[in-house]
Amino acid sequence: MDAKFEGLKDILSQTGGTLVAFSGGVDSTFLLKVAHMVLGDRAVAITTSSPTAPPGELEAAGELARTIGCQHITVPSNELDNPSFSQNPVNRCYFCKDELYRICRIHADRLGLTTVVDGTNLDDLKDHRPGLKAAKEWRIRHPLVEARITKEEIRRYSRDLNLPSWNKPAIACLSSRFPYGVEINTDKLAKISACERFLQELSFREFRVRYHGELVRIEVAVEEIPRLLNTATREAIVQRFKEIGFSYVSLDLQGYRTGSMNEALSNKAT
Repeated sequence: MDAKFEGLKDILSQTGGTLVAFSGGVDSTFLLKVAHMVLGDRAVAITTSSPTAPPGELEAAGELARTIGCQHITVPSNELDNPSFSQNPVNRCYFCKDELYRICRIHADRLGLTTVVDGTNLDDLKDHRPGLKAAKEWRIRHPLVEARITKEEIRRYSRDLNLPSWNKPAIACLSSRFPYGVEINTDKLAKISACERFLQELSFREFRVRYHGELVRIEVAVEEIPRLLNTATREAIVQRFKEIGFSYVSLDLQGYRTGSMNEALSNKAT
């Protein structure tokens, strides 16, 4: 390990105990592992359960927490009850994170932990992240940013620590599958979740199913496009997605990329 890794350990050690907002993704898993190494039982993970969670991620987070060996709390979140979230404005993520961090603060106080941390890394600061405003308001710390650690470094450290998450694809809540301004509800989320679960069952690795009313737009990694276009696979996807409730099934020829719904924001700005 190197100076950045040691710096992260020092940052976490100085908290004396911390609650880790834990999604089970690459970043928060690495952060939780290091926090547990440094703080032992004074590092506790918390995960919120919500219809916006991608299929299987809550279970995966629980398994990762057990692998690390730390206490793990799961708490329901209610962001969909807030019209400011469900109406899906451009700053939607602010309201989701506001609910998450409110819950984190309640449980940190209950556990006697003064510090709450999350897995925001240095590269995240370059993206459209309304949730950072909520983090500031709830006094959430970003140790990976404080230690100047990038996504690539997180994957390398995670591999060195033998974390099974080291090469896990990026995850994002299902709300990111909807164009801004399109209302989000449990029925729409359930449909998108069912579609993505089917792609999981077909062993696609990196993908998103984007909602456009009666039409869904599938993004898969460019190298996986030929496999999706195999006649049997393509027909199975079309049949299943229509069973779920969509009239039209399309493939995005640009392939999978994170935050593609934000491209509309860039186009409007130019």
